[in-house]
Amino acid sequence: MASTNKTVDPALRRAARRVTWALGLLAAVAVGWLLIARASGTLLTRSAEATAMGYARYVSDVTPGLPALFDTHVLSPEVRDQLKRLTRLGEVFRFKLFDREGRLVLVSDDLDRDVKAPTDAGQSLGGHHGANSHVRTIVLGGANFIEIKSGQGKADRPETYVEAYVPMITAGRVIGVVEVYVDQTAAAARIQTAFVQVSAVVGGLLIVFGVALGVQVRSRFAERRKAAERMRFLAEHDVLSGALNRASFQDALQCAAWRTEQGGPGFAVLCIDLDRFKEVNDTYGHGAGDAVLREVTDRLRSLLRHGDLIARLGGDEFAVLQSAVQNAGDVERLASRIVHALGEPLEFSGQRILCGASVGAARFGADADTVSELLHKADVAMYRAKSGGRGRYSFYDAELDKQLAERRNLAVDLRRAIADDAVSLHFQPLYAADGSNLLGYEALMRWTHPTRGAVPPAEFIPLAEEVGHIEILGEWALRRACAEAAKWPAPLSVSVNLSAAQFRGRTSLVQVVAQALDAAGLPANRLTLEITESLLMTNTEASLKTLEALAAMGVQIAMDDFGTGYSSLAYLWRFRFDKVKIDRAFTQDLDKDNRVALIVRSIVTLAHSMGIRVNAEGVETAPQLDRLRRLGCDEMQGFLLGRPQPVERLVHDEPPGVVPSTPTSPELKDINTAPMVF
Repeated sequence: MASTNKTVDPALRRAARRVTWALGLLAAVAVGWLLIARASGTLLTRSAEATAMGYARYVSDVTPGLPALFDTHVLSPEVRDQLKRLTRLGEVFRFKLFDREGRLVLVSDDLDRDVKAPTDAGQSLGGHHGANSHVRTIVLGGANFIEIKSGQGKADRPETYVEAYVPMITAGRVIGVVEVYVDQTAAAARIQTAFVQVSAVVGGLLIVFGVALGVQVRSRFAERRKAAERMRFLAEHDVLSGALNRASFQDALQCAAWRTEQGGPGFAVLCIDLDRFKEVNDTYGHGAGDAVLREVTDRLRSLLRHGDLIARLGGDEFAVLQSAVQNAGDVERLASRIVHALGEPLEFSGQRILCGASVGAARFGADADTVSELLHKADVAMYRAKSGGRGRYSFYDAELDKQLAERRNLAVDLRRAIADDAVSLHFQPLYAADGSNLLGYEALMRWTHPTRGAVPPAEFIPLAEEVGHIEILGEWALRRACAEAAKWPAPLSVSVNLSAAQFRGRTSLVQVVAQALDAAGLPANRLTLEITESLLMTNTEASLKTLEALAAMGVQIAMDDFGTGYSSLAYLWRFRFDKVKIDRAFTQDLDKDNRVALIVRSIVTLAHSMGIRVNAEGVETAPQLDRLRRLGCDEMQGFLLGRPQPVERLVHDEPPGVVPSTPTSPELKDINTAPMVF
């Protein structure tokens, strides 16, 4: 029995030792596996969190309209375009925006489908029932929320991805929360490969595992460093061109100013604005516009020395920090090279595109003592170059700065006048060729400034177009004119001038006109809309479609200032106008040059052959009226027949005070023939 125990016990002990080693090995593998899984999950979570937070900061920095989107749930075209560019950036492939209350504002998937941002505060969160609590916790200062998910079986999801809720912060305030979707498939695949390798090599598992884990950690940290460097680059540079963005350029200017103040070299700022960039976008599309911006950046880089910097401040505005400036000549030489380089044609899809640029320059210490003042004065100089004919450079001018300040103040007053309904309409009568048969009135905007008095329309209407008020102002004028005309005896009509900006407005012009007619109860054929031929010079096809839709409603369409543009005749056969208005310049020169009469007769003959009526503007003397009548004009308007009057002073059943029958009537000697700005 004892011998049996002796023979059995060693075998049992060996078996027990093998089992113990196997169990120990399995336990070590299991522990190692759990450690690896936990470490990989931690790495994935931290990496995704860093990526998501960097992405949120970058989106906040480069999308100025985000606060308004979170507050109003209204998605502007500019913010939409910017968010489209940021939809896929690095490992980020999707995002959702929530406001501070946890309500869904925008899903990036909808940007390509032109779905507007939801405005219904009660809208469903689409399966994100936990988003409300996550958002409120983040808004109140809690931690971010990270969740690793699998996209297997979902065509629009990576195999492994992370959903991270992080705050969007602007000016130190949480304006909302973004749910960022981060693709972690590559990282997960690397970890899975490490698992397979560990399983295949049982002997020395812990050592191999430790080495593999160390390699994995080092690789992941290297990738994180690269991602951080990429995010930092994107935070400091313009995505499209690769030039510095506005914030980084400001920082660079502050550093340059500090060095100069400490006795270092001087520097200058050159502001650059492309002269015909809008025409490039309208004619060739935004793809061509983006290509032009990249080419402009490359050309500017080729002109700079070591230490010089280039930035894209927004749209088609660029700026250059010129370092080591000793005198104005250094700046002038660089400005001249920039104008020359950007004046050369650019190539896009076989097309030669002419853009050109205007450059304004200011030197630190000579023109300005602070960075903000330096930028302002360089911008004023650029405006001076543009107003001087474009395709040139200019230095800062104090008088122009004063004029621009006055213009800015006038723009503020105009905004207030529009809000306070302080702009009014006057109406100038339109008569048939006999000068006594009233046909209707042309509505003309008037503005009386509280301190400056009457501001000419030729001053405040271009200003309204420049600062973006013309759409509101034009819609107001259209509604008011229709409402007044509806009170007049039929068939008196009203003519309203349209701005080119109204054709590109946020609201359809056809819809605006239809609503104005509807609200007033005015028949469409008693409304005439006047456009200038310059409108058709850009975005022609879209403008013609709008005009065709308006004509289909029964509205009359007139071409104003006919004969003063570059391609008047080209559009008479592309769109059937109801009326052309001969520019007042022809009327004023009618008695001075017989060739003017030949031109007017040609215009009348051509228009009548196409069934188009002819209106003559600026009739201020009896000889002009008589001669225009004999030349065949159908309608007349001008001081002779009636000045613009407020609506309460209109008298519809009285002919004008003097209707001459011959060009030499003596009773017209005292008529005021001073020209008027319409």
